[in-house]
Amino acid sequence: MKRITLFVHGTSTNGKVVAVYGCLDDLLTVASSKFGIKASCVFNVNGGLIDDIALIRDDDVLYVSEGESFDDSQENGGGPDRCQAHTDWLTLNVGGRCFTTTRSTLVTKQPESMLAHMFRDKDVWGNRQDSQGAYLIDRSPDYFEPILNYLRHGQLIINDGINPLGVLEEARFFGIEQLADQLELLIKNSQPPDDHSPLTRKEFVRFLMATTTKSELRCQGLNFSGADLSRLDLRYINFKMANLRAANLRGANLSGANLERADLSSACLDGANLQGVKMLCSNAEGASLKGCNFEDPAGVKANLEGANLKGVDMLGSQMTGINLRVATLKNAKLKNCNLRGATLAGTDLENCDLSGCDLQEANLRGSNVRGAIFEEMLTALHMSQSVR
Repeated sequence: MKRITLFVHGTSTNGKVVAVYGCLDDLLTVASSKFGIKASCVFNVNGGLIDDIALIRDDDVLYVSEGESFDDSQENGGGPDRCQAHTDWLTLNVGGRCFTTTRSTLVTKQPESMLAHMFRDKDVWGNRQDSQGAYLIDRSPDYFEPILNYLRHGQLIINDGINPLGVLEEARFFGIEQLADQLELLIKNSQPPDDHSPLTRKEFVRFLMATTTKSELRCQGLNFSGADLSRLDLRYINFKMANLRAANLRGANLSGANLERADLSSACLDGANLQGVKMLCSNAEGASLKGCNFEDPAGVKANLEGANLKGVDMLGSQMTGINLRVATLKNAKLKNCNLRGATLAGTDLENCDLSGCDLQEANLRGSNVRGAIFEEMLTALHMSQSVR
């Protein structure tokens, strides 16, 4: 799509920037609507009659009339000069980096901007030039590039690694108000919520993608209540005291994550990777942790000391060496779990279903097993394990 600037024949003010599409009749129809005339002819600045839309180039300055012939003695009389004022090429040296564009790009899109005033008429501002003739502008080239592209095609596009706040400051400096409004909205929408409303999956994924895998992502105290975080790579993230109530963490990789004192009540962690996870004093009451893997081949033991695990369903989970000291597992379902070498000292296992579990070398000293089910045990409990 081409973009041109139209003037009514005989004038050099109140021009209109229009898009060129279809045939020449389509352009005349648009011109008639824009200027309130019955346009029938299109001329270039030299007075040449344009009879084929293919002859029109991007950023051309053209004149329309209602049928009268071109007269260069009228107000648009210095026609070639007027055209050159709008279409001649120039180079800007912005902070040591050169940009080549047309004068029309700088003056027509935002006619009240500083750039438009600087380059609408030659040398009015006394713009300084370097040894190559490029106009010197002491601003950041990285932030200027999105602004120049906006003036070219009207779209706000910011490359990765460019801070929108910097582009906003440049837009304000150059007086491009429409662009500044778009940037303010973009920045506002990219910020985390100021209130305590839960973060969504989309918002959190955006944070994840902006953080390198070697950087620690700190999510202490954030609200993920009911959020869908399933199948995400959440390794080593700090969720200390976060609200994950009823969150969907099915199949997520939480290896090495810190969930100390986090609220995981009624959350779903089925099939999650919890190798070496830290869940000290966390609240996972009523959560589902079926088929989870707590066993780290490197020997780092998952720590759930003091956790509230009332009524959790941990069917078939791998928990070799896990630390459940003084945790509460009342009415929990641990059927067919691997608890070999687990620390269950002082744990409340009242009415807990431990049928089919492997409790070899597990430490149950001082644990409460009243009403617990120990059917179909893989290994018999030994007296030295001291259950009461």
